[in-house]
Amino acid sequence: MNALLKLTGLIDRLNHRVGRMVMWLILASVIMSAGNAIVRKIFGTSSNALLEIQWYLFAAVFTLGAAYAFLENAHVRIDAVSSRLSARTRNIIDIVGILVFLLPFCYMILTLSWPLTIHAYESGEMSQNAGGLIRWPVYAVLPAGIVLLILQSFSELVKRVAFLTGAGPDALAHGGHDKDEELAKEIAAHEALEQKKQESK
Repeated sequence: MNALLKLTGLIDRLNHRVGRMVMWLILASVIMSAGNAIVRKIFGTSSNALLEIQWYLFAAVFTLGAAYAFLENAHVRIDAVSSRLSARTRNIIDIVGILVFLLPFCYMILTLSWPLTIHAYESGEMSQNAGGLIRWPVYAVLPAGIVLLILQSFSELVKRVAFLTGAGPDALAHGGHDKDEELAKEIAAHEALEQKKQESK
C-alpha cells in the first residue's frame, strides 16, 4: 500500500502542475477574445483562426482540467446529503462511483475519441470556415484529458482504500486549492509512523 500511495503522490503532482498551467489558458482565451473584438470594431475585420482558437483553448481548459478538479475535490457534490454521512460511507460511495461510473465512462470516451483524433491527424482535417485551423489538436485534448482523469481516478481510488484500511488519511477531508501538499504530508507522516512500528517489532 505504501508503494501505491507514493505512486498517487506522483500522479497528484502531475495533475496539479497540468491544472495550474491550464488556468493560464483562460487568461489567454480572454485576451484573444478581447483583442479580436477590438480589431473587429476598429478595423471592421476579423479572423476565423482567432475565433476558433478561443474555443480550442476553452475546450483544453475543461478537458485537461478535469483531473485537477477531481484532485482538488472541486467537482459537484450534494453537500446537504454528503455532510450527514460518515467519512467511511463517503469513501465507500466514492469507490463505487469511480469503479461503476467514472472509469467505464472514461474508457468509453477514450475508445471513441482516440480513433477520431488519429483520423483527423492522418487526413489533415481542416475547419470548414475560411482561414480556419486544423482540427486534430482540439480533438487530441479530449483523449489526453481522459488519460489524466483515469490516472487521477486510480490515485483517488487508492487513497479511498487506504483510508478504509487504516493505511492513510481521509482524502475527502481535504478540498480546495493547495490542499494536496497538506495531504501528502499526512501520508508521509503516516508512513513514517508505520515504519517506526515495524522497526519496534
